This record gives sequence, C-alpha cells and structure tokens, in this order.
Amino acid sequence: MTANVFVDTNVLIYAVDDADLPKQQAAQAWREWLWETNRGRISFQVLQEFYANAIKKQPSAQIDIRKEIGDLMSWQPVTLDATLIVRAWKIEDRYRISFWDSLIVAAAKVADCRYLLTEDLQRGQELDGVMVVNPFLSIPASLA
Repeated sequence: MTANVFVDTNVLIYAVDDADLPKQQAAQAWREWLWETNRGRISFQVLQEFYANAIKKQPSAQIDIRKEIGDLMSWQPVTLDATLIVRAWKIEDRYRISFWDSLIVAAAKVADCRYLLTEDLQRGQELDGVMVVNPFLSIPASLA
C-alpha cells in the first residue's frame, strides 16, 4: 500500500520535544518512516503552527527548527486558499469538528492522503475518506 499520510502539527512538535520521551520516540519513528517511504504530506498551516510552537518551547533551537521546516517543504505543503477554507467549512458542518481540525482534514484530502496522523481526533474515524491514525497508539508498520 502506498497511500499518503498527512501529518498534524502535534506529531512534529513531539518529535523535537523531549518533555514526553515515549511520545517523542513514537513521533520520531513515524517521521523516519515517512521520510523513508516518501509518503509524508503537510500543509503550510501545519508548518506555521510547528514553527510558532517549537520556538516557544525551545527558543535556542530556532536555527534547527527552521532547517527542519526547510526539509519538510519537500512534503508538498498544501497552500491555504479560499477553496481550502470552503472545503473546511463543509467538513466542519458535516462532522461537527473544530474549524482548525477541519482545515487539516481538508488539506489532507487535497494532498490525496488516505491517512491523517494526529492525536487530536478520534482514532479510526473516517472523515471525508481520510482515516484518523493516532501516532501514539499505532506504529508505522500498521499502514504498510
């Protein structure tokens, strides 16, 4: 199976934050697997949130975080535009989830992702054809 995987901000944050070692290790395992399989996808919204939150937690790591974001640009970031916002509104209304989560689901759909890697939504839930996978309750091999 070669389905794309959309990565939410929290996975990127945990991968660089050593405050919760088990979650950091899980996030790093997912990130490594996504790099190896070239299946990771992302949005500019996620990159912005990652940058803002990561430098808040680790101001001294700003250069490293910027480098990480530069690398993540190869994951074909989805651009936030009017079409994506309208899509997100439809998802928000249909599934009664937050607008921000709806934007993530809409971006995952635009990026042709079958899976959404996040802890913010219900594991196993399918939203507009995108399956929610909790990265801290699943391992990368579960998608192989």
